[in-house]
Amino acid sequence: MKIIKYLIAALAVLPVAAMAVTAEAPLVSIKTQDDFFNNISKRCGKSYEGKITVDNSDGGSFANKKLVMHVRKCTDSQLQVPFHVGDDASRTWIITKTGSGLSLKHDHRQKDGSNDKSTMYGGHTLDAGWAQMQSFPADQYSKELFVAQGIPQSAGNTWQMYIYPEKFTYRLIRQGREFRVDFDLTKPIKAPVTPWGYE
Repeated sequence: MKIIKYLIAALAVLPVAAMAVTAEAPLVSIKTQDDFFNNISKRCGKSYEGKITVDNSDGGSFANKKLVMHVRKCTDSQLQVPFHVGDDASRTWIITKTGSGLSLKHDHRQKDGSNDKSTMYGGHTLDAGWAQMQSFPADQYSKELFVAQGIPQSAGNTWQMYIYPEKFTYRLIRQGREFRVDFDLTKPIKAPVTPWGYE
C-alpha cells in the first residue's frame, strides 16, 4: 500500500518537474545569425536607395521607380524594414529571431492599412548561414498561399539577404526566376513616408 502511495506522489510531481525543465531551456542562438541580425540593426533609422541589378521576368513592375529601404524599427528580436517602390508604401520586410533561427516575412498592406490578400509570406532559415548572408526558403504557409492564389511556381521561392559595409542586397530566386535589388549603404538618404498600416 505504501509503495502505491509513493508511486502516486512521484507521478504527481513529474508534470511540475517537466514544466520546470521546459521553462529553463535556453533559446538557440547561432552566432552567424546574430551577427547578420546585428549588422542590419546597426543601420536602424537610416534609409538607402537601391537599383535593380537582376530581373529576368517579363513584367518589370519595379522598373524606372525609385527603390528605398528604410531600417525603420529595431528591437532585440525583430527588425522592420519597409521597402518603398516609387509612391507604393505597401511592403515591409520583417526579420524575426524565432529561437530556432531567423524568419523573413513580407507584410503587404493596402493604402488604407488593411492587409493585402497576399501578405505575411516568407520563409525561415534552415542552416546557420553567414554573418553577411541568410537564405529563407518558402515556409508551408507561403506555399499554401501561393497555390491558393494560382501561382504555384512561387512555392519554390527562396529569399536571400546580403549585408556588407557598402551594400545590402535583397534577392528572390526559384527555378527560372531571379530578382535582385542592391542598396548603396554608403549614402544614407532622407527617410520615406510611413509605410501603409504602420504608425
